[in-house]
Amino acid sequence: MDKRAIHLGSVPSTPEGGKQMSAPHFESLFSTRANRMKVSVIRELLKLTQKPEVISFAGGLPNPLAFPVEKIQEIVNDLLRDQPQTILQYGSTEGVPDLREEIAKRLKSRWDIDGDAENILITVGSQQGLDLLGRLFIGSTSTIIMEAPTYLGALNAFNVYDPNIVSIPLDDKGLMVDRLEEYLGTMQKHSINLKFLYTVPTFHNPAGVCMSYSRRKKLIDLSHEYDFMVVEDDPYGELRYEGEKVPTLASLDDEERVIYLGTFSKTLVPGFRIAWTYGPKPVIDKMVVAKQAVDLCTPPFTQHVAKEYLRRGYIDEHLKHIIDLYGRKQRIMRDAMNEYMPKEYIKWPVPEGGMFLWATLHENINTTEMFHDAIAENVAYVIGSAFFADGSGSNCMRLNFTHADDDKILEGVKRLSGVVERWGREKVDAASGPGEKEVITGV
Repeated sequence: MDKRAIHLGSVPSTPEGGKQMSAPHFESLFSTRANRMKVSVIRELLKLTQKPEVISFAGGLPNPLAFPVEKIQEIVNDLLRDQPQTILQYGSTEGVPDLREEIAKRLKSRWDIDGDAENILITVGSQQGLDLLGRLFIGSTSTIIMEAPTYLGALNAFNVYDPNIVSIPLDDKGLMVDRLEEYLGTMQKHSINLKFLYTVPTFHNPAGVCMSYSRRKKLIDLSHEYDFMVVEDDPYGELRYEGEKVPTLASLDDEERVIYLGTFSKTLVPGFRIAWTYGPKPVIDKMVVAKQAVDLCTPPFTQHVAKEYLRRGYIDEHLKHIIDLYGRKQRIMRDAMNEYMPKEYIKWPVPEGGMFLWATLHENINTTEMFHDAIAENVAYVIGSAFFADGSGSNCMRLNFTHADDDKILEGVKRLSGVVERWGREKVDAASGPGEKEVITGV
């Protein structure tokens, strides 16, 4: 035995002389934060959608037909031939400088967002950006404002840091800023520690709606008046199929109140996991420090491919292809919904862009309970309650129209319409007398 070893006490032996180790009680070892993390009900439900016969409107997946495979192959071959020592090496935490420059130029030309590369951090998907912002801003007494409904990924990212979440409802013109203003007046009286408001203003996930220009302007004015930051998440802004372009919140702000998140997951390929955060330099600098503790750097290989994709001018031509593809699928779902859905039990706004259609059913219809009947009919959606901080929205559902084949969109809507009609008859008609049906309200 090594006499330098420190003896910390005896360890029970097994009859064969081996050491007997008791299994640790992990719940007592996990941090309070870790013990707050729960298995997602959504993930468990979506496991049921994996059967090949199920037509799924549940995922938020880009269509593989939208992947520019040939252009990516061309770029990868060129980079491996000409710059292997660069693209296969570690990179800086901030991101590949030339990619940041290209993004800064595009933000200016496309969205009139006036900044430079130093205002941009490249992240592993927008989800990492959301997590880093949670780390930076949310403390034990922090309040944040989110839309109702809101993006599930943001809800999960922020909930890890245990904020007080205030939910402001949406309508078909986006965030109801009059309700926001009412809350802000109350907040000021009670000295609430408000850190930021999170919004997906353009082709909202899950609601599909686009915030009007007047509301965008009012939101920025309120952020100045009440001294809070705005996190603008914009994965879908490039995917407009109808209507007029509206300015980003970041382009309307002249006081550095807006932190803007963008991504290539919807306009290039999601597998690259390339996204960016644009914001005031003090925020970006602090995010860089936080990111260094997480992963050191976003993979340089995919960053260099994305940089070349922008530099060679491929993005705008490819966007036309995506918009044609997704716009067609949006119209197929819209027309099928109009033809087959029983409108006495369900309503939905028509999205002008993005990837999702949000449906609100009669309050007597619970979409979590109805989900299992939908799966029995081989069609799937995402339940509405997942998108609300307080678990409400049980009569809502999100439908994705970008991933399924055209004929499956039509067939899936037919199947789902039958399920909605059965549940309407059982849960609404049976509970009401003749002429007593309630009007469906909501986004």
